[in-house]
Amino acid sequence: MTSRAPFVERLALALDVAVGRLARFLTRWSVPALRVSLGLVFLGFGALKAIPGASPAADIAARTIDALTLGLVHGDAAVYLTAVLEMFIGVTLLTGRLLKTGLVVLAGAFVGILSPTVLFADELFGHGMTLLGQYVLKDVVLVAGAAVVAAAALGSRLRQQ
Repeated sequence: MTSRAPFVERLALALDVAVGRLARFLTRWSVPALRVSLGLVFLGFGALKAIPGASPAADIAARTIDALTLGLVHGDAAVYLTAVLEMFIGVTLLTGRLLKTGLVVLAGAFVGILSPTVLFADELFGHGMTLLGQYVLKDVVLVAGAAVVAAAALGSRLRQQ
């Protein structure tokens, strides 16, 4: 048994070193990776909305903007407005330029992004979860990710324990 003790101690030390290196790597790269990932999602979704008929979310986007603007912006104009905002958000997240401005626009966009859960609840969740409901509900993950990116952009830092 005593011959195994040094091996177990070395293994435990090696695991501690590996965990420490992983923690440092994640501390350094997780928020930038999240920022870029969110940027790709917003740029991609926005680009789809800019192409007529390409986005499965165009109808819900148009109806949501129509409802939120009390009919002032509707139809194609609402979809194109959403496309421009999402592509702007995506570019700021991808490049890191005008990031704080992009995050402010994103905070406002989340009102529109999550509004269908209230405005069109029957369509999304009426008789169980619909595909559209799943599409809208996954945006909660985007909100959480954006909160992490925003916290980092405003000066918060991950702490290594």
